[in-house]
Amino acid sequence: MLTIQEGNEVMELLIATEPKPIEMAPAETWDDHSSCRAVPNAAALFFSEDLGEISAAKRVCVTCPVLAPCLEAALDRGEPCGVWGGQLFMNGKMLAIKRRRGRPSKNPRPEDQMPVIEIPAHLTAVAERLTA
Repeated sequence: MLTIQEGNEVMELLIATEPKPIEMAPAETWDDHSSCRAVPNAAALFFSEDLGEISAAKRVCVTCPVLAPCLEAALDRGEPCGVWGGQLFMNGKMLAIKRRRGRPSKNPRPEDQMPVIEIPAHLTAVAERLTA
């Protein structure tokens, strides 16, 4: 689900994340097909504390063909932080929402409008246990 605010109106859009089948050569792994491979300086973006950069990282994940395997691998490894499979991990927990410190702004910044990416059905139970 993607939440967008225009003026005083909030719109929510569901972002479909159905896995697209990919054919891999015997020596390839799922991460060889990830969208973040094409992002320059991806580590700084996907492991940032800045809301705008986290939002940009999640937007890369929206169209990634290996979103589900990426999230599954992060859950299996117990990733402590970063954006993995469209989800934000901090201190080993998945965060549903991250906002700036202090009092919320009356007019949210457009760059802080994070896409909410649906968790694949087969990972929902594991993800719910890790959601903060």
